[in-house]
Amino acid sequence: MKPTIYDVAKEAGVSIATVSKVLNSNGRISDKTRRKVNQVMERLNYQPSMVASALTSRKTGTVGLMIPDIANPYFAEVARSFEDNAQKLGCDIIICSTDRDDDRAERYMSLLLRKRVDGLIIASHTGSPELIRRMLSDRVPLVLFSADIRSLESNSVSIDDYKGGYLATEYLLSLGHRNLGIISDNLPGSELRVQGFMEALEAGGISFDNPDNLIRTSATLENGRTAAVRMLSQTAGKRPTAIFACNDLLAIGVLKEARQFGLSIPRDLSVIGFDNTLLAEICHPSLSSISQPVHEMARQAMQLLNEEIEQEGAPKRKVLLMPELVVRHSTGPAPAAGV
Repeated sequence: MKPTIYDVAKEAGVSIATVSKVLNSNGRISDKTRRKVNQVMERLNYQPSMVASALTSRKTGTVGLMIPDIANPYFAEVARSFEDNAQKLGCDIIICSTDRDDDRAERYMSLLLRKRVDGLIIASHTGSPELIRRMLSDRVPLVLFSADIRSLESNSVSIDDYKGGYLATEYLLSLGHRNLGIISDNLPGSELRVQGFMEALEAGGISFDNPDNLIRTSATLENGRTAAVRMLSQTAGKRPTAIFACNDLLAIGVLKEARQFGLSIPRDLSVIGFDNTLLAEICHPSLSSISQPVHEMARQAMQLLNEEIEQEGAPKRKVLLMPELVVRHSTGPAPAAGV
């Protein structure tokens, strides 16, 4: 059974009235008592019944946005796009960066619900599927962004990651590259990008038989450099003439490390990223990348969330947008005789 306000009061050793004052942020309560009650509510995973009514009738005009990493330029752009679109709808955004930690995600989600946000945007599988399933069963309005969990009946706005991986690979093949490497981050969408990469190779009659040319890691510039070292240290004929990185941070790490190997971009090595962030435009050489329509994705996600907030029981929709190839200066024809 779900914990009640009586359970919280008993566990914290205070009266029900005191718990109510903490929930409503009123009355004269010491900071020590307030912290103790909040800690008990978090430990018991107590969600006050007033949350449901606040989400439907007594709206606060706030929306929670949970993202995995605010330091990633893609998610910084996502946060800005949501802020812009929320302002147009007359509401505010509370941004929580979970650092891909499920426990941290659960604490943030509990905090957002206690603050009576009108709804939640959950980006790139931030939080476990079980946590999201629990929010859906509690009828909390939410939209999954830049990801989808097919087993859940939820609103979602995402990009065709498979198509993006296919586009990037197909383009590199059109430049004459036959020995390709791929660096994937550990977000679920990247697995679809890897799948698109592999199937584009198969469609082009290219076999992928060198496991050292597929590296999975987390999305940081330094990890991009480390992955590049592993790939580019291979003997001539094995190391790739083109690398597809599943996000721009990893791709720029590859660019930086390639220079340490004395390679010229794109004469000796072509590099393509994914996300088309601002970094792709300002790095040197500028980075070819697969573009996500972030602002449009955020607009549609906010629209779906607003519909669910305004109309309880509104039908769920899954929106899938198409990526686009943006060609810049980091990609070029394959070298005539390898690197």
